Amino acid sequence: MTYQSPVPRLSTLSPRTAAETAVIKLEKVSKTYRRQGAEVVALRGVDLIIRPNEFAAIMGRSGSGKSTLLHVLGLLDDEYDGSYWLDGELVSGIKPDDLARLRNRKIGFVFQSFLLLPQLNILENAELPALYAGRAPHECRAAARAKLEQVGLADRLEHKPMELSIGQRQRAAIARALINDPRVLLADEPTGALDTRTAQEILDLLHELHRDGSTVVLVSHDHEVAESAERIIHITDGQTNDGVA
Repeated sequence: MTYQSPVPRLSTLSPRTAAETAVIKLEKVSKTYRRQGAEVVALRGVDLIIRPNEFAAIMGRSGSGKSTLLHVLGLLDDEYDGSYWLDGELVSGIKPDDLARLRNRKIGFVFQSFLLLPQLNILENAELPALYAGRAPHECRAAARAKLEQVGLADRLEHKPMELSIGQRQRAAIARALINDPRVLLADEPTGALDTRTAQEILDLLHELHRDGSTVVLVSHDHEVAESAERIIHITDGQTNDGVA
């Protein structure tokens, strides 16, 4: 089955226009790991621009550097060379506590394995990032209800993750990712654990969020999933190439 994209692809903007409107901008980002006395280069001088309300897919084989790139984009790894601007703010080199607060406010994560806490119901799961952000409890609860309703789970609020279908669990994880109205939604293999029909439903939901204004960056090794995005960023041996000058 071929995954369908409900939106047309964007035309390529000039480098100047793209840079001026970037929500994510990387310049010459490189990352080297040291393992058992040997150096492994994961990223090689990556330049990347993601524009607001763009739906982009990062695609690469295992070992290509896509996981490392995702960790950099998600502010999970701050040990790299080069520069990273998020929403116009230079985030390279800032203190870990400040990085964590920025990550909580501006990045929403969707994982292949959902990472929902099994002892909590999905309403409690969804509100956690808002609580961590220091928002008032009543505000967190109201926001969680609204986001779960947005993803079609208004009648499942008291259910725990294992009482839901796999697709419903991923919807709950997406609601949690959206709770603080992040500038970027990072989806790491969000359909990898799903059957084909459910995967299409989750992709449709991501595209619906995109139409509503979300910036979505999807990481996948699946050609058909990546093809549903407006733009594909290929990564090979730590270098990106998406045809944008």
